[in-house]
Amino acid sequence: MSAAAVEPPCDGQPPSLLDEANRLLDQLPGYRVEIIGGILTVTPRPDSAHANALTELMIPFLAAGLHGGESKVLQGVGVWLPTGADDYAIPDLTVTDSDIGDHVIENNCYDPVAFRLVLEVTSSNYSQDLRAKVTAYADADIPAYVIVNRKHDRVHVLTEPVGSDYASHQVYAPGQQVPLPESIGAKITLDVDEVLNAGRRKA
Repeated sequence: MSAAAVEPPCDGQPPSLLDEANRLLDQLPGYRVEIIGGILTVTPRPDSAHANALTELMIPFLAAGLHGGESKVLQGVGVWLPTGADDYAIPDLTVTDSDIGDHVIENNCYDPVAFRLVLEVTSSNYSQDLRAKVTAYADADIPAYVIVNRKHDRVHVLTEPVGSDYASHQVYAPGQQVPLPESIGAKITLDVDEVLNAGRRKA
């Protein structure tokens, strides 16, 4: 997500949280800047293992035909959140409706109604993926949230958003297969070992 340079307001008012987020984007290229629950968070550039896991994850989505036609498989697309005036998140991977470009709200972020699934591969901010983003994505009524938990070697699949949480939270361990909800537009099963091995840092 690109951001224009932020100039100080002429009326002496302090910059908004969104202005501050965009200023940080200019200063820290490659970092991920998000506002979740009114809190501005900055995540360092991901490592190669994180990128490798995302590539491995994209393969079954693409093979199932989810990119093209009625849906798209995208990385790094911002979702505007209802949890605060300036809240937005940038999931690692998403499955969206094909017309997502018609649903832009603000700051290159899109209406959550266009998102079928969001996915995060944990990095140093794993606790945010497991807590704050659960609340944020559930509040946004995004139907499915998948977390590749590299710290604890698990894959979480959260579905059925109700209020600020998901009614269904399934956790899968190495050796297991992960069935994703067919509501995303296709039948997809992830292999926990393949995903975790792809995201494992080399010693």
